Amino acid sequence: MSTAPAVQTERTLKGSQKAAVLLLSLETEVAARILKLLDANIVEEITREIASLENVSDKISNKVVEEYYHVAMAQQYLKQGGLLYARMLLQKALPADDAKRVIAQIQHHVIQAPFAFLQKADSENLLAFIQDEHPQTIALIMSHMPPNKASELLVGLPASKQLEVVVRMARMDQTNPEVVKEVEKGLEMRVSGFVTQTFSKCGGVDTVAGILNLVDRSTEKTLLESLEAEAPDLVDPIRRLMFVFEDIILVNDRGIQSVLKEINNDDLVLALRTASDELKEKIFSNMSERAAQMIKEDMEYMGPVRLSDVETAQQRIVDVVRRLEDSGEIIISGRGGDREQIV
Repeated sequence: MSTAPAVQTERTLKGSQKAAVLLLSLETEVAARILKLLDANIVEEITREIASLENVSDKISNKVVEEYYHVAMAQQYLKQGGLLYARMLLQKALPADDAKRVIAQIQHHVIQAPFAFLQKADSENLLAFIQDEHPQTIALIMSHMPPNKASELLVGLPASKQLEVVVRMARMDQTNPEVVKEVEKGLEMRVSGFVTQTFSKCGGVDTVAGILNLVDRSTEKTLLESLEAEAPDLVDPIRRLMFVFEDIILVNDRGIQSVLKEINNDDLVLALRTASDELKEKIFSNMSERAAQMIKEDMEYMGPVRLSDVETAQQRIVDVVRRLEDSGEIIISGRGGDREQIV
């Protein structure tokens, strides 16, 4: 007989337990899709909690779902009008204790986000304001911005400054909060900024890759060629992050068929283990019915595999896609500027 304790109250649950309760409250297919979006370590922790949780009452489940809804609602208020606006609406919409708890949660989120006051600034005005700043300052600002906004700023910078900013972002790791404060003081004109009192991670090759994914193809090509000469150690890590396995869905049918000719079935079977249903369907639709059925059967009867093996197989396929793109045999759509078609 199991000795696992019953859950007493949603306030005694830690974050991973709340996530487990929330997923148990959802339909299986929806919960599975959410888990696919999470880091492997987080998935392992949550599934361990799911396995250990017992006797979760409807009351507790409803409270956890309600808390998630309130936080999601608060985040939307935050995006619409900032922290003060979110606090005002939450105090009107929720009981005092609930509003106070949710406000504390989203305030913590805001405090963790330097340069939050720039998120709503018009890119053109912001560019005019920062383009004469030192490249290190621009790199720091762009590292704290969403990739789509940072890409707009990067394209607007002079070509001579673009490369220097990208190199500085890629080499950036931890930034002293006092430095962030100084930069914020010089930029913030209307809204008070919030920064953490611990070192915060920003920049890095993943930030650069996310931004370059969204700039136009010409800017991307020029910058990568310049990086090859200026900082060759950064080029390969950035290239690998600029296109991941799920992005194969951006290749049209003719391009998918070209890719399939270059890869072996063993890699494909492994790679598809964590693929989205949409990507699986796209790939299967570009194979013969018999070949697709064989792949599906191999996937069905394959035993447990290591995540690292799946990721290695996916990377081999990604390398094929990038090689075919570089040779001009396929073109990946949606990579900045107008969407392109396979030639």
